[in-house]
Amino acid sequence: MPPTSPPVALTIAGSDSGGGAGIQADLKTFHARGVHGLSAIAAITAQNTRGVAAVHPVPLAHIRSQIAAVFDDFPIAAAKTGMLGSAAIVRLVAREMAARQPAWLVVDPVMIATSGARLLDEGAIAVLANELIPLADVLTPNLPEAEALLGHPIRSANDCAHAGAALRALGAKAVLLKGGHGSGREVVDRFFDDRGVLELRHPRLQLEAHGTGCTLASAIAAELAKGQSPRSAVRRAVAYVQRALAHGYQPGGAPLRVLSH
Repeated sequence: MPPTSPPVALTIAGSDSGGGAGIQADLKTFHARGVHGLSAIAAITAQNTRGVAAVHPVPLAHIRSQIAAVFDDFPIAAAKTGMLGSAAIVRLVAREMAARQPAWLVVDPVMIATSGARLLDEGAIAVLANELIPLADVLTPNLPEAEALLGHPIRSANDCAHAGAALRALGAKAVLLKGGHGSGREVVDRFFDDRGVLELRHPRLQLEAHGTGCTLASAIAAELAKGQSPRSAVRRAVAYVQRALAHGYQPGGAPLRVLSH
């Protein structure tokens, strides 16, 4: 008998020429989690561990063609969005996801690279909040992204609780508010869904890393594609990223770690 095909997951995101984030990290994560990965590239970056030198958005017609090509041929069990770059691309992806209706959609609202480079136009934030986030089964913002979406700072555990509720009010079925940009010896990731709040605590590693958000969102999508519930998918994905961080390495000239898949 032929071998059983693995589940299939799609990433719609930007390409990272440095190989640590974006489409490259997503596909490595899918493979490591036992899922066949598909991609629709929304933007091409010139990027390394020192920063982002240039961003070239892919024409809308070609993004649409990539999405059509994979949905027309593959049984896509989950989709994940990452860097989209502009309001026009966000709107296109939202329309395609609304029409295609993948069983699971993970939205990683990528806005700013680790180096500080802006990866989403200011004008695109409202489109993201109004058109794409309402389609999300799991939304995965870090603290700065959550602040940008909500328009106010998040400083305390009480602020995080209110932020989780406010982000779900945008329409996402569940929200993973990542705590990596916080302070203290522990990182606290908070998952908000209909059952309440699930806190995932782990020691804060004393290092700078590249691609953690992309890897986490892709790992969640992979676990959903394999049949896990959102809560179980998030637990497994967070544990996976912690292992990948602990075994990461520095391939470039800057002291940024790339995760080991």
